[in-house]
Amino acid sequence: MKQFLFITDLDYTLIGDDDAMAKLNQQLELHRQQYGTKVVYSTGRSPFLYQKLAKEKTLLDPDILVCSVGTEIYINGSQNPDSTWSDKLSQAWDRDLVKTISATFTELKPQPASEQRDFKVSYLLEEKMAGQVVPELERALLEKGLDIQVIYSGGKDLDILPRHANKGMAMTFVRQHLEIDVAKTVACGDSGNDIALFANREEKGIIVGNARPELLDWHKANPNPNRYLATAKFANGIEEGLQHFGFLE
Repeated sequence: MKQFLFITDLDYTLIGDDDAMAKLNQQLELHRQQYGTKVVYSTGRSPFLYQKLAKEKTLLDPDILVCSVGTEIYINGSQNPDSTWSDKLSQAWDRDLVKTISATFTELKPQPASEQRDFKVSYLLEEKMAGQVVPELERALLEKGLDIQVIYSGGKDLDILPRHANKGMAMTFVRQHLEIDVAKTVACGDSGNDIALFANREEKGIIVGNARPELLDWHKANPNPNRYLATAKFANGIEEGLQHFGFLE
């Protein structure tokens, strides 16, 4: 197998073990130069928090950056999100109404202003309350006719997005843009907002060994031969999965 499309979450997936990441980066960059492999980051972080991370960690420059849980796609280092994707998400999305309804849930604490995006309204929610609050919030939003989805991840982050926006749908958009076959695509993740990368997908999936309970529980309940649960953590787990699928030797 030569060229492939590599899509990875950042925090606690690619990032978490600096030595392991440096080793994997070296392999990926060599593969990119030799075979034209494409590197895509798909993160819950806003562009602001991504840039902060890029100053702290030695990351490869991605060919495409997917930010804010799949709601913004930046191609070839562009400073502006892809307009085709943004236009798709703007249909039936009413951000003000989402905020108004969410404000009635006192358990929700707004995330910083940098994380409130055009197509993402984000809160912090304690894990012990999530089981009750998430379905109630989703019901309240849907009853108002909003075409949305609620994603809870990492034991604290709650994101409300347009129904057509998540990491999985962004992956499909990116893959089609790059014209890379589904069988030559692999996605990596560790938490709840990565489920969309793996749910009912033909693309290969790698779940790192340090994955959070919400992803592991879902993985066990939804088996798929295209998905691999690594024993190693962070970038070592990614490398293990890439070798398992034959993307790296």
